[in-house]
Amino acid sequence: MNIVLIALVIIIAVPLILAFFLTKNYSIEREIIIDRPKQEVFDYIKYLKNQEKWSVWGTTDPTMKTACSGTDGAVGFAYSWESNNKKVGKGKQEITKIIDGERIEYTEWDLRYANLHTQSCWITEVVSENATRIKWIYTGRVNYPLNLMILFFEKLMGDGSLYPSLESLKAKIEL
Repeated sequence: MNIVLIALVIIIAVPLILAFFLTKNYSIEREIIIDRPKQEVFDYIKYLKNQEKWSVWGTTDPTMKTACSGTDGAVGFAYSWESNNKKVGKGKQEITKIIDGERIEYTEWDLRYANLHTQSCWITEVVSENATRIKWIYTGRVNYPLNLMILFFEKLMGDGSLYPSLESLKAKIEL
């Protein structure tokens, strides 16, 4: 019985102690080169509704409910979604800043997890006349003890969602 109690304490205590020393902030960045001129790429990504055609979340559940307010492609535009699919969930994005042809910043709320929100942006850079590098930067904060998830977030979010979405975006724009 004592061994079971000690094992339980270790299983619970070690992750909580580890989380106490971990950072609460994260930043995940992925990029891809798209064989199209920079302005063409930028003009496509600035419309949040286009994500339904290329993002991992938008293409996972074509029956998800969506709602919009404001003018798509402009500061203040808000796009929200709700899905019964756990991979998609419920959330909202709002464009907070646009530097035409260069950068789009937005706040995203994952409403499944106590209003967890991130600050994200897409940055477009010229590689050549007909090639554009797009960077997707995803930053946020996770409070203790959930900051333990940061250990897995880079792989899960970066390689599991951001990069596959960028690959899909590339395929969509290069058609």
